[in-house]
Amino acid sequence: MIRVDREDAVGVVTVDRQDALNALDVATLTELRDRLRELAQDDGVRAVILTGAGEKAFVAGADIKYMSSLDVAQAKEWGALGHEAGRLLETMPKPTIAAVNGFALGGGCELALACDIRYAAASAKLGQPEVNLGIIPG
Repeated sequence: MIRVDREDAVGVVTVDRQDALNALDVATLTELRDRLRELAQDDGVRAVILTGAGEKAFVAGADIKYMSSLDVAQAKEWGALGHEAGRLLETMPKPTIAAVNGFALGGGCELALACDIRYAAASAKLGQPEVNLGIIPG
């Protein structure tokens, strides 16, 4: 789900759930958080790039199918996990870059915004569609 490749002193983190447009479920967010923690502490990594696998999506946001099966406590835990991943990007002691390809919606947009720099392909679509449902973005 989360790939980490090293290119010299750059850690490239790729969210790879192409069948779900790289949408975020608990397993994906947990793994993303864990890999970001490791990279933050790795002195051999001088910068981190976050991207999505494929050309359709960076991260299309929350996995709505998964989300519909959660109870209130599980949903709160999942939200806290997303905030933790975002905070890791915001506070990383090295530059973070979002390489945005395709959809970066909801939580995906928030992850891109948490990075120091955003580099978007011409095909990138960024947004917070949850506001149309009366949900406040993270």
